[in-house]
Amino acid sequence: MVREGRSETEKLRGVIADLVREEAEALVHEASEAITEIVRSNLLPAVRSAIREEIAKQLEEAVYLSQTARAQDEGGAAAEAPDAEEASGNEERGLYVYGIADANVETELGQIGIEGKSVYTVSYGDLSAIVHDCPLEPYESDDEEVITRWVATHQYVIDVAEEKFGTIIPFGFDRIIKPKAQASAKDVFRSWLAEEYDTLVQKMEKIRGKKEYGVQIFYSPSVLSQKIADESEEIRGIKEMMGTKGPGAAYMYTQKLETALKREMESRMSAHFKDFYERIKNHVEEIKIEKTKRSDEKDRRMIMNLSCLVAPNAYQALGAELEAIGGESGFFVRFTGPWPAYSFV
Repeated sequence: MVREGRSETEKLRGVIADLVREEAEALVHEASEAITEIVRSNLLPAVRSAIREEIAKQLEEAVYLSQTARAQDEGGAAAEAPDAEEASGNEERGLYVYGIADANVETELGQIGIEGKSVYTVSYGDLSAIVHDCPLEPYESDDEEVITRWVATHQYVIDVAEEKFGTIIPFGFDRIIKPKAQASAKDVFRSWLAEEYDTLVQKMEKIRGKKEYGVQIFYSPSVLSQKIADESEEIRGIKEMMGTKGPGAAYMYTQKLETALKREMESRMSAHFKDFYERIKNHVEEIKIEKTKRSDEKDRRMIMNLSCLVAPNAYQALGAELEAIGGESGFFVRFTGPWPAYSFV
């Protein structure tokens, strides 16, 4: 009978261990909502709800380089023959805008635009817009490869302009200005530049010389749940009590264990978020909290997704801080960039 009792106890412990792991994974979603509320109330009272258009900066560097090379090749081919639409001159034209440069210059950048379009600048005051003439219809396609190539080319043009003129206020993909009444698209855009000039200058001063970086921090539910089980006196006490009780008390103690684990998990997630946020904040000009995403990797959950505006002299210090965070047991860091400051303009 003693041996049978021990066997039942061992089975029960195995069931509880499985419950701990499953609960840890399930808690991430609840904890994520709790963390969002903590940040909203304690750290960033003015966090805006809109999520930036980030499609351009999601491209991996390898894809970006290969696609832009293809775009340049097609641009070269386009240079051999005039654009039929431009040659006709009979239909209304729009103005595709890549961004605003920190320079007053009227110049041609060549046929480096989407589908080999000729890119040029439209100046106003101390700023210049990087544009190309285009049809009024948006750039749409059912072919994902075509969309990827267009977006990569959009980013390539911004990179070329940034290298040539300095800081760029980047526009999202597929921003097209249309003509109004008797005014051409270019005239409409110049009027907008005049109206928004002071705001654009302020934004330029804010991001001048700085770059955007993405910071994503993940944790391992299995590692964190094991740490809780090893370190929490309350959970250790519950598990010890379970070992002395019969199978009939399993349900009650399972509920106690789940409640204790959930409470401890939420407390630790909140503490880690606050700690990491403050440590990163010390090395950046500005932070924006983005929506957390589901990880494709097994046993890995995202706890934090940030866009950071970083000055050139702070990049190495930020990298060192993130390396230290990634060195903590059960945590992993993804650090991407530099990007144009899409999130801060």
